[in-house]
Amino acid sequence: MLVARQEITGADRQWAAQYEGGDVVRYTRGTKTHGIEAGEYARVERVDENENLVTVKRKNGEQVSYDPRRLHGVTLYRETERAFSEGDRVQFTAPNRERHIANRELGTIDKIDDSGNLQLRLDSGRTIAFNIKDNRHLDYGYAVTSHSSQGQTADRVLVHIDTEQAGEKLVNRRLAYVAVSRGRYDAQVYTNDKGQLAEQLSRDVSHRSAMKPNREFVSSAHEIERSSTRSQGHEHTQAEGHSISR
Repeated sequence: MLVARQEITGADRQWAAQYEGGDVVRYTRGTKTHGIEAGEYARVERVDENENLVTVKRKNGEQVSYDPRRLHGVTLYRETERAFSEGDRVQFTAPNRERHIANRELGTIDKIDDSGNLQLRLDSGRTIAFNIKDNRHLDYGYAVTSHSSQGQTADRVLVHIDTEQAGEKLVNRRLAYVAVSRGRYDAQVYTNDKGQLAEQLSRDVSHRSAMKPNREFVSSAHEIERSSTRSQGHEHTQAEGHSISR
C-alpha cells in the first residue's frame, strides 16, 4: 500500500533533502518539460542535496532528474504492507475520479480473496469492487486525522494529541474545535501532558480566522489542568462533558 508522508509539507517538497530513496512520487499535474503525465507515479532513485536535484525512475524504466522547486502538485508516499480482512474498516488515502471516490472516504470490506479482489461497502451506501493492485491508496479506517474528519460526526470520539510531536500548525485552537465537535455525546482526549495541552489548544494561529474558536473546550482544558494539580495521582479527570486522559 501507499501511505502519504504526512510530515512533508508543500514547502518541504521543494527541497531534495526531504526526499528519500524508495519514496513513491505521484504527479497530480504532470510536466511537459520532463514528459511526466498527470496522475503518473515514479520512484525516487537518487537525491543530490547540494544541487537540489531529485532523480526518479518512471514505470517505463526511464530516469528523470529535476529541481523539485519547479514542479507543483506532487505527493510523496512510502510503501507499506497492510493485512486486510473481511469486516475491516478502511479509508481511501487519495481521490479516484473514475470511481467517484473522495480522499479519506470510508467504507467496510464485504468480500476479499487471495488474488486481492475487494468488494467494499462505502459509508455513502455505494458498493464498489476492484483489485488492490489497481488502487494502492487504501489504509485502515479505524482512526482518521482531525483534518480529514471535518464534516463527519459520531456518537463518541477519541482524540489523541501528543504535545511533543506536533507544532503550533497542528495543535491549536482550530484543532480543538474540529476534533472535539465531531462527537455528538462525548469526546475524550488522550495526551502526554495535560498542562501543556491546555496551553497549546489556546493558541490562535490566524489573526482573522473564519472558524469560530471553541472557547468552551479551551476553558475546559484549563480547568482540567487546575483539577489535575489539586489532585495529583489521578489518571483521568473530566470537565464540562469532555474527558482528558494521560
